Amino acid sequence: MLQRNLLYTGVTRGKRLVVLVGQRKAVGMAVRNASGRQRWSKLREWLQGDGPRPDVAMTVGG
Repeated sequence: MLQRNLLYTGVTRGKRLVVLVGQRKAVGMAVRNASGRQRWSKLREWLQGDGPRPDVAMTVGG
């Protein structure tokens, strides 16, 4: 779980304040660990119009 992408995601989700609880060493390990699982998605194809379109549009925060 000590991966840079997960730490970045968690820190950037904060709206007004982010508090990291834990050891400095663990945060340092996460920052240095850039090797995460590669994600495979069809987002690029969908945005370019090459993939299937979703049937239902989702609204967030309504």
